[in-house]
Amino acid sequence: MNLSAGGWFVILLAFVGANLPFANQRLFGVLPIGRPIKSIWLRLLELIAAYFAVGILGRVIESRLGNAFPQDWAFYAVTASLFLTFAFPTFGYQYLRRRR
Repeated sequence: MNLSAGGWFVILLAFVGANLPFANQRLFGVLPIGRPIKSIWLRLLELIAAYFAVGILGRVIESRLGNAFPQDWAFYAVTASLFLTFAFPTFGYQYLRRRR
């Protein structure tokens, strides 16, 4: 995998990971839960877990391609903001659309 393909793969994975908690009623998209609708707190917990999972996978891909660069707090602030921005389409569908 070259640098460009690895970067796009991580971005695509981040988009899917950010939308997964709001797109379905299962825990991490796989495990059924006892309630018919997930609470917002469970969805936020899934979102945080997906952020760290994508971050770890991105770090592994970066280290396989060459040197893994050290990151400062600004990197994590920007990636967390980008992750929340990626989550907006399904968040809006789940919570902001009009129900009949």
